[in-house]
Amino acid sequence: MSAIKYLGGLKAYLARGECVNESSVFRLHYQFTVVILIGASVLLTAAEFFGNPIDCITNLPQNVINTYCWIHSTFTIQDYFLREKGITVVEPGVGAPDPNIQEEELLEDKWRFHNYYQWVVFFLFFQAALCYMPKFIWNNFEGGLMHTIAEGLNPGLHKEEEVSSRKKVIIDYIVKHIRMHNGYVFRYWFCELLCFVNIVGQLFLIDRFLGGEFLTYGPRVVQYSDMEQTQRYDPMIYIFPRMTKCTFHKFGPSGTLERHDAFCLLPLNILNEKVFITIWFWYVILATLLGGLLLYRISLFTLPGLRPRAMHKHNKAVPIETVEAIANKTSIGDWWILYVLSTNIDPIIYRDIMMKLSKEIETANSNSPYNSGGLYSSSSV
Repeated sequence: MSAIKYLGGLKAYLARGECVNESSVFRLHYQFTVVILIGASVLLTAAEFFGNPIDCITNLPQNVINTYCWIHSTFTIQDYFLREKGITVVEPGVGAPDPNIQEEELLEDKWRFHNYYQWVVFFLFFQAALCYMPKFIWNNFEGGLMHTIAEGLNPGLHKEEEVSSRKKVIIDYIVKHIRMHNGYVFRYWFCELLCFVNIVGQLFLIDRFLGGEFLTYGPRVVQYSDMEQTQRYDPMIYIFPRMTKCTFHKFGPSGTLERHDAFCLLPLNILNEKVFITIWFWYVILATLLGGLLLYRISLFTLPGLRPRAMHKHNKAVPIETVEAIANKTSIGDWWILYVLSTNIDPIIYRDIMMKLSKEIETANSNSPYNSGGLYSSSSV
C-alpha cells in the first residue's frame, strides 16, 4: 500500500497557493502535469500490483533468462502483427521465425526491439522535472513581489486600520514605481512561452523515446475501432506488446553454440499503454491551451484597448471608466501587477485601491512639470 500512500501525498501539491501570481494554464503545466507524470512513475514501481516486470518461458533457469532479457531487450516480428492469433502466431507480433529467412535479414527491418521499459520510470521523472522548470525559473524571477504587495489585505485576518494602512502603501508604491514593472510581466510571459516550448518539445522527445511511434499514437488508437478486422492491429499492443520474444545464446557441453528462444510476458506494458495514451491526449490539450494563451498575450501587448476590458471582466466591482483611466496612464507592467493583484485580495478592497489609485495618478499627472507632454497621458508598452 506504499504506492497508494505516495499517490495520496501528491494531492497536497495540487492545492492553490496562498498568493497566486500565475495563470491557471500555467498551473496546469507545473502542477497537474507533474502530478500525472510522478503518479504514473510511482504506479510503475509498485511491484505489489504488477509482480515481476518480466517473466520469460524457457527451459533455462528462469531467473537467468529473466535478467538477461530485461537487460538486453526483447523483440517482436513486425509482419506477425497482422496474422491471426492462435493460428499462425501465439500473440500479435510473436511467432516462430520463417525458416527460409536468415536471422540477419530479419534484423534489418522486420524485428522491432523493445528496451524502453527499463527507462520508463526515469523518463517520466525527467519529464516531470522539465514541466516544473518554468515554475522554478519564474519563482526566481518573481522574488515574492506579489506576496509582498498583497500581504495584509485580508479583512478577515487583519484589523481595519492595518488594511487601510496597507492600501496606502500599495497606492504609494504603484505611483512611485509607475512604468517600472515591464520586466516583471515580460519575464512571466517568457516562462509561459517556455511551458509551450516544453510541451511541444516533449511530444517529439517521447516520439524519439518510443521509436518514432508516439506522435501518431492517439489518432491510431481512435481509428483502430473503425478499421477492417482483417487489416487492423491494436496500436497499443504494437507499441507496448504484452508478450515478446528473447533470444539467448550459450555454449553447450561440447562447446557448440546453442540458441534458446524465450517467450516473455511484460505485464507493465498494460499500464504503459494507458499512461502514454493519457499523456498524448493531455499534452495535445495542454499545448492547445498554451498556444491560445500565447496568442492572447500577444493581443494584450499589441492591442492596449484589450487590457482594461480584461481587467474589468476579471473584477466587475471596479467601474470600467476607472480601469480605463488607469490602463491609459500606466505601462503594461503596471497593468499586469494590478491585474494579478485582483486575484489575491478582497474585491471591495481592490475597488477602493483602484479608485484611490486613479485619483493619485491623475493628481501626479496634473502636478508634473511635464504634463503638457503627457507624462502619464497615454498608455505605453
